[in-house]
Amino acid sequence: MDIFLKTIGGLNDETRLRIVRFIEMHGKVCVCDIEASFEMIQSRVSRHLKILKEAGFLKLEREGRWAYYSIRTPLDVFRQSVLAELRYVEMEIPLLKKGCDV
Repeated sequence: MDIFLKTIGGLNDETRLRIVRFIEMHGKVCVCDIEASFEMIQSRVSRHLKILKEAGFLKLEREGRWAYYSIRTPLDVFRQSVLAELRYVEMEIPLLKKGCDV
């Protein structure tokens, strides 16, 4: 029950729905790219990403000083279904803007 509630709670925010859809569309993305694309401050983006990770949708990879998020694989059937349904929800997904100084 706890896993189910965490999953549902992770999706209980329009910004998080947009972020998870954005990551699904673009693949592995740096936190700084999400910040730039969504025009949000790092602390707010990090909070949303933490919630989505705890909800079982995202995985985190660190490369040097950069943190990259992608959709966790494998995903269980429930989370796969949620992502499939999100593809049909009308929402504004920003274009990918690179925000990192590489």
